[in-house]
Amino acid sequence: MKPNTQKKTEKLLKPLSIFSRQAHYAGEGLVTEHVRSYERHLDIEHPDHVAVLVHERHQARQQHLLLRFLALSPQAGAYHGQLAERRLNSRHHVQKIVALSEIYPAQLVARALEDAHQLGAYSCEYIANLLEQRGRCLPEAGALHLTRQSDLLELELPPPDLSIYQST
Repeated sequence: MKPNTQKKTEKLLKPLSIFSRQAHYAGEGLVTEHVRSYERHLDIEHPDHVAVLVHERHQARQQHLLLRFLALSPQAGAYHGQLAERRLNSRHHVQKIVALSEIYPAQLVARALEDAHQLGAYSCEYIANLLEQRGRCLPEAGALHLTRQSDLLELELPPPDLSIYQST
């Protein structure tokens, strides 16, 4: 580096002390800001940096979940639009439906989504109910038994006594 360039760089990056922080400026803009510490082997985190990372991770998880939901069925996009319009906690419902797709086969979940969309029922509980009902094994119906006149018992009943109604 030329001596002139080195002097300009030193002038641009002057440390500026601000009580318990150390800030470095380049020209008129802030480049870095670090918490001062005179202890050894101490990890110091800037709280704003961590908050941004946590927010970005949360948004990435939500986007990944939404992509998994939209991959369930061609009707999933329309279903999600109606779900967001009708429910305040649509992300919760999306999360539960994606969890159901891990338990049940994807084809069954896609069919339940399409049926629910046709019927206008937008809820994760409705999808779970459909999947549960369709997954139940019902006993096989037996043969239909029809009675014939010859199969009936030969009972003879006396005629009813209506005289008690005529005495007034």
